[in-house]
Amino acid sequence: MEEVKLFNSLTNKVEVFKPLKEGEITCYVCGPTVYNYVHIGNMRPVVVFDILRRLFLELGYKVTFISNFTDIDDKVIKQAHIENISEKEVAEKYIAAFEDNREAIHSLKPTYQPRVTETMPLIIKFIQDLIDKGYGYEIDGDVYFRVSKIADYGCLSNMKVEDLMEGARIDVNSSKESPLDFALWKKTDDGIQFDSPWSKGRPGWHSECVVMINSLVEDGRIDIHGGGFDLKFPHHENEIAQEQALKGHKIASYWMHNGFVNIDNVKMSKSLGNVKLATEYISHFGGNAVRYILINSYYRTPVNFSDQLLEDASKEIEKITATYSKLAVNLQMKNISLDTFEGKEDIDAFIKALCSDLNTPNALTELYRVIKEGNIALRQNPSDEQKIKQVFFTLKKMLNILGLAIEYPRLTQEDKDNLDKWNEAKRNKDFALADVYRAKLIERKII
Repeated sequence: MEEVKLFNSLTNKVEVFKPLKEGEITCYVCGPTVYNYVHIGNMRPVVVFDILRRLFLELGYKVTFISNFTDIDDKVIKQAHIENISEKEVAEKYIAAFEDNREAIHSLKPTYQPRVTETMPLIIKFIQDLIDKGYGYEIDGDVYFRVSKIADYGCLSNMKVEDLMEGARIDVNSSKESPLDFALWKKTDDGIQFDSPWSKGRPGWHSECVVMINSLVEDGRIDIHGGGFDLKFPHHENEIAQEQALKGHKIASYWMHNGFVNIDNVKMSKSLGNVKLATEYISHFGGNAVRYILINSYYRTPVNFSDQLLEDASKEIEKITATYSKLAVNLQMKNISLDTFEGKEDIDAFIKALCSDLNTPNALTELYRVIKEGNIALRQNPSDEQKIKQVFFTLKKMLNILGLAIEYPRLTQEDKDNLDKWNEAKRNKDFALADVYRAKLIERKII
């Protein structure tokens, strides 16, 4: 099995991946807060960790993949007021929209998709356990976490407590023991509320993922915890703090973070008014083109979106599709099955690239190498059945791992007859008849 190397944000270096259980992997990726349609930046972790999952599946691992929905939050409550519907209706509406985007961008459905509202009893117990052990304290219905009790707080983000304290002094909440202490439970009188020993309210954001992980995984230990770089601090840092407090470990062996998304070379942000919804790009350019841009850059670096880049990506997808389709047609005309292959795909260098900290740009370079081989084979020796088969099934495997859902025509007997007649008409220089069959083949997207 190829050795996998991943950049671990916790140690700040590339490490050889070693699973907690032989042949099994558990990965948790922070999902969206479902108060609106997701922006294109939300789709980057969806694609990055989907490819990581597909890689491990190809290597023979059993993968448990978890990604949550934060379905209660101040933003959800505010949106419920705006739309004059319940928080549950808001969540259901935007979960459905997110799922449409996930499917359109060809990412696999997670093994588990827990929701905060469905985990509430466990969250309340978790907070009470923190209080009982002296890590949590209650003030007037709110509950906070004592950051000072975690000796290496800042271990993930490489931040020192004294530096954080200095930056926090300008915004000290006098009800807290320390400005660094974060909310475990919030007393609320607006929107949906849940009963707790401290007040009617809702949980703080940072406890939710920890509890959902512990509810699904033995002892709360997982192999990989992923998300966008913006979650590194404070969200992921605070997850670690709580798990250390109750369980004495840092949740994941490997913490992975993807880079930001830029729009026209400018960081996407609401303040700049350049936030682009995922559905805008996907509906206009297609899921393959959007996914192509997301994997064309190394996952830890920023990725840039623009209409021109999306147009270019669409053209690249067309080129890939053209070669893939020609290979498929060639084999079907020889009555060769496109569903089974007894040979060995030429994917060693491709897999090696992905095993080197998910280097998708180098993996794409390998994809194009094989496409070039296919074009040469089709042009110079289209009757070489073995070569055409190997190239086709190599591309099929690569595209599946990258999650690019490239379609090829499935020929009927009529299609095969029309192809034969088209080629015969061309050989006879009967161009008028050739055009008749050519039109039929174009309509069926065979040529």
